[in-house]
Amino acid sequence: MAVTKTHPIKSTLKAAIDYICNPDKTDGKLLVSAYGCAAETADIEFAWTRRHAIDKGTNLGRHLIQAFEPGEVLPEEAHEIGMQLAKEILGGKYEFVLTTHIDKDHVHNHLIFNAVSFADHKHYHSNKRSYHEIRHASDRLCKEHGLSVIVPGQDKGKSYIEHQAARNGTSYKAKLKAAIDRLIPSCSDFEDLLTRLEHEGYEIKRGKFISCRASDQERFTRMKTLGIDYTKEALTSRIAGGSRPSRQPKHRDGRISLLIDIQNNIKAQQSAGFTHWAKLNNLKQAAKTMNFLTEHGIDSYAQLTEKLSAITDKRNRVHAEIKTIEARQADLALVMKPASTYRKLKPIYEQYRRSGDKEKFMRGHESEVILFEAAARELKRLNAVPLPSTEKLNAELAALTAKKETLLAEYKSTRTEAQEYETVKQNVDALLSVPKEQEQEKRKLLE
Repeated sequence: MAVTKTHPIKSTLKAAIDYICNPDKTDGKLLVSAYGCAAETADIEFAWTRRHAIDKGTNLGRHLIQAFEPGEVLPEEAHEIGMQLAKEILGGKYEFVLTTHIDKDHVHNHLIFNAVSFADHKHYHSNKRSYHEIRHASDRLCKEHGLSVIVPGQDKGKSYIEHQAARNGTSYKAKLKAAIDRLIPSCSDFEDLLTRLEHEGYEIKRGKFISCRASDQERFTRMKTLGIDYTKEALTSRIAGGSRPSRQPKHRDGRISLLIDIQNNIKAQQSAGFTHWAKLNNLKQAAKTMNFLTEHGIDSYAQLTEKLSAITDKRNRVHAEIKTIEARQADLALVMKPASTYRKLKPIYEQYRRSGDKEKFMRGHESEVILFEAAARELKRLNAVPLPSTEKLNAELAALTAKKETLLAEYKSTRTEAQEYETVKQNVDALLSVPKEQEQEKRKLLE
C-alpha cells in the first residue's frame, strides 16, 4: 500500500533536490534516477525550460511523496514503482528527479518534477482531478506488484502519518466520524447533533461549511471532508431514518448492468427493501440483456463468446498501438529537448572555448555552459549524433499525434462496446445457472 501526498515548490528548488538526493537517505545515491535531465543539474535545467514558457505560473516544481507500508516492499521495488508512476502521470513531458529514501521505518519515494513541460512548455495544473489520477495510478501499480491497496474514499489526501493514525484509532477525523455515528440514533435533527457534539467537547463553527474541532485539535475539520455520508444533507437524511448515501444502489440509466446475486449479497440478507429492489432490477436487466442479443442478431452462446473475444482483441490491439506511439513520442521528446538546448547555446559555448580568460567568461555564463555540456552528454547517450533535423523531428511528432488522436477515439468506442458485451455475457451466464441452482436447492430439501 502506498500513500501519496503532493505540494508545490515555490522557492529553494535546488535545496529540495539536494535533500531528496541525500546519499545517507538513498543508499549512497544508488536509489536516485532522473528523466529528461541530470540529477546534478536538474535545478538549472528546470529553470531553462521555464524560461521558454508563456505561462510560467508561480511554482518552480512540484514535490510528490509516495510512502509504503513498513516491511511491505524492498527499496529497489519501491523505486521501480515510483519510476512507473512518474512516467505514467507525467506522460514523458516533464523533467523529474526520483529518489527512494530508506532512512525511516517505511520506505518512501520522493519525486520532484518541473512545473513546466519541456515538450510543449505548458504549465502543470494541479487540481483534484490530477491528484485522483495520481492516487488511482499509484493504487493500480501497488496492486500489480502484489501490495495492499487503500480502500477508495477512506484515506483521501492523507499523509502516511495520518493514515497510520486512522488505522490506530487516533485520527481526529476517525474519532469525529465515530462520535457522529454513535450520536445519530438519539438525535432529533441536525442541530441536535451539533449540540450533542458540543456536549462531548467539540467546538462547532457554523456558517456555509460546518466545522468541528476537538479540545486538543489545532485546526477545524469540515464535516463534508469526512465523506459523502457526513455532509449536512446526508446527516439530516440519516437522522430522519434514511440510509447512508455510500450504501445506496447506483443506477445506470439506459445501460445494461450486472444482475445482482441476491443469495450471496450481504445487503440483501440484511434488508428486505434492498432484496425487493434487487429482484425488480434483475428483471429489468434480464429484459435488457435479451433485447440486446436480439438487436445484435446473436442467437447462440457460441456467437456471443466469439463476438466478445473479437471486440476484446480489437480493444487490446488498439491500446497496444497507442502505447507504442506514446513510447515513440517520449523518445522524440527526450531527443528534442537537449537538441534544442544544444543549438541555442552552441554560440555561447563557442565563445567560451575561444575565450582567453575562461574563468572570467564562466562567471557570467556558468549556467549556459553547464547546460550545453549536459545537453551534449545527453545527445551522445541517446545516440543522437549527428544532431537530427528539427523539421524532421517536428514532422514525425505531428504525424504521431494525429494518429494517436484517431486511435484514442477508436479505443474509447471499442472499450465501451467490450464492456457492454462483457456485462451481457455475465448476465447470460447468471441466467443459465439459475435452473441448476434451483435443482441443487431441491436436492437439499429432499435430503
